[in-house]
Amino acid sequence: MKMRGDQEVNTLISLETKPDVSYGSIATNAAVPPRDKNTFSDGSTRVDFVLAWEEPRNPNVEDGKAVNPGHSKWRETFLRKLRFSGLLMEKRDVVQTKTRIRFVLLSAPWSVLCYYAEEISLRVPLQVVNTSYVNWSASALQYLSLPNPLAQDVPNPPPDFYTCQFRTNKLERFLGSEDRDTFFKTTQRHQVLYEILARTPYGSVSKGEVGIDRLLSEQVFTSAYPLHEGDFQLPKPPLPVESLALRQILYGYWAQWSCWARYQPLDHIREYFGEKIALYFAWLGFYTGWLVPASLVGTVVFLTGIWLMTTDVPAKELCNSGGSFVMCPICNICSYWNYSSICITFKAGILFDNGGTVFLSVFMSLWAVTFLEYWKRTCSSLSHRWDCTDFQDIEERPRPEFTAMAPMTMRNPLTGAEEPYFPEKKRFNRVLTGCMIIVIMVVVVLMFLIAIILYRSILSIVISKSNLSFFIFSAARIASLTGSVLNLLVILILSRVYISLAHILTRWEMHRTQTKYEDMFILKVFVFQFVNFYSSPVYIAFFKGRFIGYPGKYVTLFGVRNEDCGAGGCLIELAQELLVIMVGKQLINNIQEFLCPKLRAWWQKRKRSGKAKEPEEQEGTERGICPWEVDYQLLLCEGLFSEYLEMVIQFGFITIFVAACPLAPLFALINNWVEIRLDAQKFVTEYRRPVVERAQDIGIWLDILQFIAYTAVLVNALLIAFTSSFLPRLYYRYTRDPDLSGFINFTLATSPRNHSLEHTFTCRYRGFRDQNGEYLPEYFHLLAIRLSFVIIFEHVVFVIGRLIDMMVPDIPVEVELKMKREHYMAKEALAENQALGRTMIPTQTTDWSGEPRQRKSRPSPLPSPPPDTVLKISKEADEPPGIC
Repeated sequence: MKMRGDQEVNTLISLETKPDVSYGSIATNAAVPPRDKNTFSDGSTRVDFVLAWEEPRNPNVEDGKAVNPGHSKWRETFLRKLRFSGLLMEKRDVVQTKTRIRFVLLSAPWSVLCYYAEEISLRVPLQVVNTSYVNWSASALQYLSLPNPLAQDVPNPPPDFYTCQFRTNKLERFLGSEDRDTFFKTTQRHQVLYEILARTPYGSVSKGEVGIDRLLSEQVFTSAYPLHEGDFQLPKPPLPVESLALRQILYGYWAQWSCWARYQPLDHIREYFGEKIALYFAWLGFYTGWLVPASLVGTVVFLTGIWLMTTDVPAKELCNSGGSFVMCPICNICSYWNYSSICITFKAGILFDNGGTVFLSVFMSLWAVTFLEYWKRTCSSLSHRWDCTDFQDIEERPRPEFTAMAPMTMRNPLTGAEEPYFPEKKRFNRVLTGCMIIVIMVVVVLMFLIAIILYRSILSIVISKSNLSFFIFSAARIASLTGSVLNLLVILILSRVYISLAHILTRWEMHRTQTKYEDMFILKVFVFQFVNFYSSPVYIAFFKGRFIGYPGKYVTLFGVRNEDCGAGGCLIELAQELLVIMVGKQLINNIQEFLCPKLRAWWQKRKRSGKAKEPEEQEGTERGICPWEVDYQLLLCEGLFSEYLEMVIQFGFITIFVAACPLAPLFALINNWVEIRLDAQKFVTEYRRPVVERAQDIGIWLDILQFIAYTAVLVNALLIAFTSSFLPRLYYRYTRDPDLSGFINFTLATSPRNHSLEHTFTCRYRGFRDQNGEYLPEYFHLLAIRLSFVIIFEHVVFVIGRLIDMMVPDIPVEVELKMKREHYMAKEALAENQALGRTMIPTQTTDWSGEPRQRKSRPSPLPSPPPDTVLKISKEADEPPGIC
């Protein structure tokens, strides 16, 4: 038996159910809902699933669009076997100007529901547990006795239950079993229907001609979907909130923009969309909440940078230097320039390059580790509450495309059925080939990166040759900014191309199950996107300005001198690159998520809006738009891949490169507030209702997030050591002048003698070299300090992170205790002997506080009654005997 919830309830099974408690309803005190339109023509048989396909209205005259006889045969066979399996059917037609849309409404009778509920181990209720999920921030505010502005009173909260797996022969023991219409939840009925649709054959089983997924991929049916529960719009005039349907509650208390500062109703989301989608929104909300302290710290560091702009000694020294520091040309055709001319740019660089960035890097590295550890705890609590703690997938069926394309068959050792088979060695060879293609695509990304580098260099030369003084002065900045925008466009284009290529490669690799297919696809896309999005920031942070040489001996690439960092240094350019890519990508994605579904839905409705007016041709069709026709015009839910990928890439930006952009967490926080509402609107208003999927966690995405968190520690250490001026300032402070007076001159080298003789002019450039171009001892001192800092930084952060991992268990102690207690109670509940169960299972008066008490003398155990007495006791008991 499985127990959910936090409240201690010691009575295991009780048939004294309250008349107003219904498991099929979402609330124990909900008002009477409006009439359900998701029914057959008799007005009482519920529609559990809908199949649809399109045919030409007149196949004889339609240009080339004749009905495929093979598809018709498969369809007829499939529907006949569905009827043979016990499903109820009703056909409806919608005739349009050129096409006829045929709908088949499916409903599962009670006997079919019971059989398959036991077959797929659905969990049903034993007893109500009056508890609710408490958000971590709500607990913190309650502990501090502070008001909670994020809380909202969502009507009709789904009740929580003790549950166990359904057994038909123990039906009378389950809560609400007297009402067959509401005993199984709507989502459970959908699961049963999808199970039947997925395992029903329509042709040769050995050829993989089984299931609705294969029929959809073959275009035999155009759609297969469960229905939404009514309209999402709130009624006018307003009705009591208790009478709202679940979809209306989700729209009014979750999807609307006015709910941006409110907690998400996770139990309602799970009740309507299932655990997998609810866990995504739980993770997104948890991540967004944890961005608040990261945003505050980042903003404080940024404001500290503003204060340092006015007090920094090197900045004052540079701005007041006048013509003291004449700098060498930054390109082949550029002229000499005064270092004091970049006063404003140098001060702007202090915003992103100051001592606070070191603290922020350490903070964000530990933040990432702690965030993931506490998410594991939250996930385990939600998984326990939503009955997924001991969830194990049954033997997963082969993918439809796999069954269609597999070259041979093999007997399944578990089920004994003949299934399509693909040789492992051949698959391994294909996976290796796919890896080579990934490498080639990574090389393509690097080629585009080199092209953008050359673009910036050439554009700087072109602008410098122009006669416009303003553009000449800002040539490097214009080239850098336009290069960042161009890089963003290239990234987005390559992302689209590679996602399509990854689909092709993963299908070609012939993975048997959908889970394995999705994991391999996600891994391919992430590897490419990691290189695609982060290659340009990595180049600016660690390679730009490193291999340029020195006056008289510059290094070139394809005849063009290697680009140097701008006047303000590489860190401000890195911050600019991050803001352009991260914020630009977020803006473009949000615009796409807002406009594209609406445009696609408008086009789909427009394409299917030409309904014919001849009522005599529409046999069996009610006048007006039916719910299945409304949902048919909605968009197909495309899953959560793109949503997770967007957030994972964002997580990388705010952790890996946070030392260069303290405001990155703030921009991520603002974006996520918008993202939650956009995703909620898509699922509630624009997508067809997806079939419920169970899940224990967020899957492979958690492993990817952990990889990013570990990578962030190393990258931030390298950023501070080799890109920031933190260590050179620290070195100068302890070896030269504590006030940093003369630091600007310390960081500048003088051009070599041969260059000065050739140009009859001595200039300065950034570096630690003597007048012969050789490195000074200070260069090697700083190199040793930088390498030592990287080692110390990453060791300290990893050790602290490991300590956090050890101190914060993945499963909270109270949840682990409840799971063990549930296991104990389940063992006792499975006892056939009711009297034994009553003596072993604690009663309501049992003290479960866990406090130590003085041991009392126990009476001698009574002798065991004879078997016939036990049988008599069990028959006279208030509670029914047996197992659940």
